[in-house]
Amino acid sequence: MRRKISVMLKSLMVLAVSLGVMQGVKADVATFAEEAVPRLSQYLKIDTVNPPGNEYRGVAYLSKLLDDAGIAYESAESAKGRGNLWAKLEGTADKDGNKKPALVLLHHIDVVPADLNFWTVDPLSGDVANGYIYGRGAIDTKGLGIAHLQAFLALADSGLKLNRDILFVATADEEAGGFFGAGWLIENRPDIFANVGYVLNEGGSGRSFGEDIAVMVEVTQKVPLWLRLTALGKPGHGSAPQMQTSVTRLIRGLKRVSETEFPVNVIAPVAQMFEGLAPYQSGADRSNFANLSKAVENPDYLLGLKLNNPGGHALLRNTCSITTLEGSSKINVVPAQAHAELDCRLLPDQDPEAFLVDLNNIINDKQITIERIMGFTPAISRTDTSLYKAIVKVSEQAFGAPVIPTVAGGFTDSHFFRDLGITSYGYSPFVYAPGEFSGVHGNDERLGVENLKKGVRTLYQLLVDFAAQP
Repeated sequence: MRRKISVMLKSLMVLAVSLGVMQGVKADVATFAEEAVPRLSQYLKIDTVNPPGNEYRGVAYLSKLLDDAGIAYESAESAKGRGNLWAKLEGTADKDGNKKPALVLLHHIDVVPADLNFWTVDPLSGDVANGYIYGRGAIDTKGLGIAHLQAFLALADSGLKLNRDILFVATADEEAGGFFGAGWLIENRPDIFANVGYVLNEGGSGRSFGEDIAVMVEVTQKVPLWLRLTALGKPGHGSAPQMQTSVTRLIRGLKRVSETEFPVNVIAPVAQMFEGLAPYQSGADRSNFANLSKAVENPDYLLGLKLNNPGGHALLRNTCSITTLEGSSKINVVPAQAHAELDCRLLPDQDPEAFLVDLNNIINDKQITIERIMGFTPAISRTDTSLYKAIVKVSEQAFGAPVIPTVAGGFTDSHFFRDLGITSYGYSPFVYAPGEFSGVHGNDERLGVENLKKGVRTLYQLLVDFAAQP
């Protein structure tokens, strides 16, 4: 009996040290975790739908929370109403006057629109019900932002000395490209990121597979190439159909694009991601994931993957989705021009200029021009860093889960930082069950109450492991 008590006491002592409650450090992480629920609920009530954004409203809310905690911060508007905010916990320099590279906790304030007709609650209600917090942005990314803030505040309250600066950064406009947010800050306030070596941003999270959990950390992403197609033709009256018009040209060209399957290209990060996920698959998928380069040689496998896992299939090739169409403004007028917009996503080893040449050949119509709306440069973050190792450690401690580096089909603001050579990981301290992630850009977006609270505790421990002085 004494032996059991002794072992229990030793375990409690180890736990106490890891949570920083010894050596005079006060770290009431549980309180900060509990506060996260009402704070997220309130954050979700604030209308920052982009367009138009109005992120200044979110800045005002976050400013008050930082004021209440006595933490200094700065904010700036990139345009009227497009608010951005940042705060810093200062690290302590070593005997040579140096600090380790700083870490940024990044989230975006803006959210995408939501259609009330398809939600069971008001998308801006912040309702807490059935163990969830509902609202547009609960996952993408106001929930992550509140987890960042609460862990940041807990770290400030702990009294721990830090070996590096920790920055809390909230930005505008990510949902429309980030040019009024992270991109604007990098261009106009580069001093903020002068000694930054790491960024934690959206893009990855824990996923549950039955009783098992895997933590997925995004290290690269497909590169967006947004395009506008313009078809020319002879204008006229709708009562006198022509053999060919701008609209029929455009439809024909778009049909060719929609029927094109770009070549399969299994890049190393995607193969590594599928191999890491293989143990959590069942049946033939387990071997197919483990041997992806071989599996994609089978057209039937590719078709099945596209039908059942379109997101996974999209990581195997370049893609283009037709998203907007524009013709005449009147029903009885044949327009001189017709337009379409394509959301193309390229694998990070692809040449955008070569892709545009291929796309022109596919459309094969000299009366259709292609204009580039937006495009980014590709970059991959390494996994042999001290931050990645800290994520591996805390994932094992919190969830008993391995970490799998992943590739994102969508894009985030991480690319702005990777372009500067800053290691950026898509990592959120939450675990989602199958189906829970479907609310992102969809209906009834929600984040579990316990998921949020544990996320705050997990992220706080990660910050302690990575930034606290021994």
